[in-house]
Amino acid sequence: MAKALRVLAWTMGIACVAIGFLHILLGNAAMPGIADAGPTADSFGRFMGAIFAGYGVAWIQAARQTPVPARTVRRLAAVFLLGGLARVLSIVVAGRPHWFQLVLMALELGLAPVYLWLADADERARGGGVGALQEGGGSPSTWRRS
Repeated sequence: MAKALRVLAWTMGIACVAIGFLHILLGNAAMPGIADAGPTADSFGRFMGAIFAGYGVAWIQAARQTPVPARTVRRLAAVFLLGGLARVLSIVVAGRPHWFQLVLMALELGLAPVYLWLADADERARGGGVGALQEGGGSPSTWRRS
């Protein structure tokens, strides 16, 4: 499970950086259904591409740590889940988007719980417990938060 977490975190990071740069470079053309949305949407899309690339860098930084920090994985997965829930809200408010956006929503809503489930796998595999490291004694009062 620890290896699966590390592979998924690396994959998420690389994919998000690549997608982010695709949006920076292509602007509106990077999103199906909005090629003619105009300069305001283009500006917003390129900005969000930069933010998404930064989100990917955060995943890569987490994947490079030993152990992969559960707290960071949970936070990043929560952001991913929030993105999927935001797409659900968009459907309720604005209607059905391009089919590709529905695929992305399914990935966000489906993968986020997997990341949340695997979040502490590497820490547990390395004997770190669930968010705590024992420092000598067996009492919870001697544990330090990681």
